[in-house]
Amino acid sequence: MPTAPPLGAAPLYAPGGQPSWLRSPVGLGRATAALLGVVIAADVFAVVADFNMYDVSGALADGEFGAGMQDKADRADALYAAAGVAQVAALIATMIVFLVWFYRVRVNAEVFAPDRQSKSRGWAIGGWFVPVVNLWFPRRIALDIWDASGPDALWDGDLAAAPRPSRARINAWWAVWVVSLLADRLASTAYRKAETAPEIHKAAGQMLFSDVVDMVAAVLAILFVLRLTRMQDEKARRGPVSVEV
Repeated sequence: MPTAPPLGAAPLYAPGGQPSWLRSPVGLGRATAALLGVVIAADVFAVVADFNMYDVSGALADGEFGAGMQDKADRADALYAAAGVAQVAALIATMIVFLVWFYRVRVNAEVFAPDRQSKSRGWAIGGWFVPVVNLWFPRRIALDIWDASGPDALWDGDLAAAPRPSRARINAWWAVWVVSLLADRLASTAYRKAETAPEIHKAAGQMLFSDVVDMVAAVLAILFVLRLTRMQDEKARRGPVSVEV
């Protein structure tokens, strides 16, 4: 993939005056997908810990006590804590690389379709951290990038007139990710407030659901990242298309 627009050595400029260099997202896309795989592995570990906590807390709620049960409860606590650390570490590493990749494909989209991005490039990162708007801004930006990177969308052309690539992959990923985000917050709050065995048992069940949904969201994110990366790579290699008028 070229490091600059094939139309010349100088960068293109967005409406705000920022230069837009075309840069390959392939390496970052692969790294992001690999780290999302680590997130899935951490989630699998967490599901095992959740199920163990659910089982032990259920036994305690049913009135099972004794030294053996206390040992099981201690091991369940330790496993649950270790899974939480693994998930946080995987999430932070993945988030950093994902944001770098997302920003790069956003800038590339300006080269493919100047003036066709509804949000400024700063929102490609900031949109994930601003409360409330983070529930829809990143999706809107992803859709703009997706449309501009489509194989039938002409460079610097009318995106409205081009056949739009299916958005099903983005919509599925985003819907599941939002459900995962909300489920995790509810489950974390429930577990933090739980004091009795029945309350811990219920919270562990909620966390089990949250981690399973998070795994699904990570799988869908991998499909989105790899597909968008491939779309931009193929579009850049083809170069601008001349159209007869």
